[in-house]
Amino acid sequence: MTAVAATPPTPDASLPAPWHGEVEDRLETGEAPLAWVELDLDERLRFAPGLLVLTPRRLLAVAAGGESWHSWALDPGQALELSDHGGVGALELRDADARIAGWRFTLGQHAAAQRLVDRFERLGVRGAPADAVPVATCPQCHALLPAPGAPCPHCMRRATEAEAAGESEEAASTWTLLRLWRFAHPYRRRLLAGFLLTLASTAATLVPPYMTMPLMDDVLIPFQNGKPIDPALVAAYLGGLLGAALLAWVLGWARTYILALVSERLGADLRTATYEHLLGLSLEYFGGKRTGDLMARIGSETDRLNLFLSLHLLDFATDVLMIAMTAAILVSIDPWLAVVTLLPLPFIAWLIHLVRDRLRHGFEKADRIWSEVTNVLADTIPGIRVVKAFAQESREAARFRAANEHNLAVNDRVNRVWSLFSPSVTLATEVGLLVVWAFGIWQVSRSSITVGVLTAFLAYIGRFYTRLDSMSRIVSHTQKAAAGAKRIFDILDHVSSVPEPAQPVHLPRVDGRIELRNIGFRYGNRAVIRGIDLEIAPGEMIGLVGHSGSGKSTLVNLICRFYDVSEGSILVDGVDVRSLSNAEYRRHIGLVLQEPFLFFGTIAENIAYGKPGASREEIVAAARAAHAHEFILRLPHGYDSLVGERGQALSGGERQRISIARALLIDPRILILDEATSAVDTATEKEIQKALDNLVQGRTTIAIAHRLSTLRKAHRLVVLDRGQVVEVGPHDELMACEGAYYRLYQAQQRRAEADRLEEGAGGHGAEVEAGRAAIAPAIAGGAKQA
Repeated sequence: MTAVAATPPTPDASLPAPWHGEVEDRLETGEAPLAWVELDLDERLRFAPGLLVLTPRRLLAVAAGGESWHSWALDPGQALELSDHGGVGALELRDADARIAGWRFTLGQHAAAQRLVDRFERLGVRGAPADAVPVATCPQCHALLPAPGAPCPHCMRRATEAEAAGESEEAASTWTLLRLWRFAHPYRRRLLAGFLLTLASTAATLVPPYMTMPLMDDVLIPFQNGKPIDPALVAAYLGGLLGAALLAWVLGWARTYILALVSERLGADLRTATYEHLLGLSLEYFGGKRTGDLMARIGSETDRLNLFLSLHLLDFATDVLMIAMTAAILVSIDPWLAVVTLLPLPFIAWLIHLVRDRLRHGFEKADRIWSEVTNVLADTIPGIRVVKAFAQESREAARFRAANEHNLAVNDRVNRVWSLFSPSVTLATEVGLLVVWAFGIWQVSRSSITVGVLTAFLAYIGRFYTRLDSMSRIVSHTQKAAAGAKRIFDILDHVSSVPEPAQPVHLPRVDGRIELRNIGFRYGNRAVIRGIDLEIAPGEMIGLVGHSGSGKSTLVNLICRFYDVSEGSILVDGVDVRSLSNAEYRRHIGLVLQEPFLFFGTIAENIAYGKPGASREEIVAAARAAHAHEFILRLPHGYDSLVGERGQALSGGERQRISIARALLIDPRILILDEATSAVDTATEKEIQKALDNLVQGRTTIAIAHRLSTLRKAHRLVVLDRGQVVEVGPHDELMACEGAYYRLYQAQQRRAEADRLEEGAGGHGAEVEAGRAAIAPAIAGGAKQA
């Protein structure tokens, strides 16, 4: 076959440099590479270099670790299949009869391999006329375009990500704090009252300095010149000073109290909104985050914002008003002296501009490093049993010490910037005060102003410069708050990959019919589920079988809509689950996990977690059905006994039965059993199996089991391999077919026989070794076939 593109292909400039010359030497006249993938694994899955190149006429390859080049002419009957399993990608060239060639690579090359397959298919190799399929590539990234002249999706995505990164950087500025207005809006009347009180209290504090002018010019200086003091006049002035002080105190108390109430409520609303939004995000988001980091954002960052809003922002507003009012009074008293007073302002503004960005970036980095400290705690404390079991206390202490020292080093760098800034502002204000003294004395010597005016001026300047110094120090607190606000809005701005429908469909009742229509799912570049079609009838029990990593747990996660499918659709009672409200849909699903999670609280509270309003009779009935009632009554406080952190006060089997009772209580129509008996001994498994028998009655059940024998009661077994369904049918039928399920079952039976032989032989070491030697080939053969 001579498949050619509609537009003449050009050599792929992105070919790896070491291979470029070798590929060019092997190309025929008019032939150009359309796509390539570096092969970094040989047939034995050892790391070795290789290359696979697609041209319009053939596939050209040098095997990983090989030296000779091979080529395969393209033919309409050929297919190039891409798959991955266990972190290893595979490309296989097939025709209608057999496998022609195959190559292996790590998943880091998956994107290039997918691009090569896409171009292979667009060449029309599967039987379409080659000249009817135009091939167009992006001149920037050489990715395959949907059509000639169409925008490149890869470049568009990168541009979007870059724009988002720029917006994120911009959002890190102080203006991020303005986004808090949406939380402050409900309290706007109290905020207005607080502002008016701040304005009034600031004005009251400016009265005393003004009163010093008449005290100096009308009382003290005339007294020095021989004029007697007028007691009534002095009493009036002093009374005015006392009244102004008392008024300022009352107004200041009211202002502080009102704004503190608002800031606490605003912080509480922010914490609640962040937590509720976090609960609405998909499992995909949590998979890329650390628990300690999320706890630090919701906890310490909102506390920092609370402190900023209730204390530092209030001080900043007071400082601004004080400076503005003082400047107005100074100008009204003596304009020239006021100009001299304002001389340090440009220098201080320049300093603030200089250090602001450095402080913001420093505080953002300090926040990230602090989350590393909390992450160590979040890892170690829940896993303290493992830490002690492996005697790793010193190692975990070293981890914490390293994170703490890193945090200390980052904060030291921030403090070096801040320690230089603050004294510089103080020095500027002190120099400004000296200049005012000199200019004021010169003005008095020229009789331009009186001593009383200079005294009042100096009193105002003292307050002016104090507030100026205080306002400059707010830069540190503002940048800390801006960094904290950015980390919180990073959560609030994240859109769930499992969105709620705009107009959800409501199901009055759920029968439990589930349809999977050609569904596919990918984790990043890795395809986990591919082309699954399956229909489950109401009340039917389905067993999911397959090797680890075959996609069983991913499939039930998709059915629960913890993730959304990448391709196809999942329907429940004929309705796409993406059109249902997540909470309403999941109320009909009971989930029993391999490792049941219990919350700190009583046994009754854990059983009633899915139905908080359940009566004690309902809780006891669910516990009886789960075969948990007897062991619960043996506990010191029965149903009111505390289970401890994550249920540590109970055994694994007891926790599992509590989990089954929790699922029973909500009476779900769809039941998911994810390895519910794999982590317990045989005796406990029998007890749990009795509870599960009660649980599955009349419910659509999807069960994953480690021991295949526990799935014999399933109506059908679905065998998965590499994300695809390879067999479906009852146990007996699949055993008779002697296919994938048969090989899995036989391999597991042989392993179980080997374990029984070892246990039964006891101290007879020779017999055990002989038995192992006899059974080992059969086990190996079965595993190889599976």
